[in-house]
Amino acid sequence: MQKFATVATFTDEIEAHLAQATLAAAGIESFIQMDDGGGMLQVLEYSKGVKLLVDENNEEEARAVLTTPASENLTP
Repeated sequence: MQKFATVATFTDEIEAHLAQATLAAAGIESFIQMDDGGGMLQVLEYSKGVKLLVDENNEEEARAVLTTPASENLTP
């Protein structure tokens, strides 16, 4: 059975999607988990947060990718 780990929690969906795109660029599959009442209660998004999940085997690498400044990933 596959287990998932939360690597980051965000206050809104846009930030979570940006982080998800960063992980995808590094070849790490991720999922967003949030509760907004099917779009009817967006206030829940702010109170519970938007979680970014990865396979627990990729947790350490995903955290490293998310905490590395973008300027360090640029090649001259």
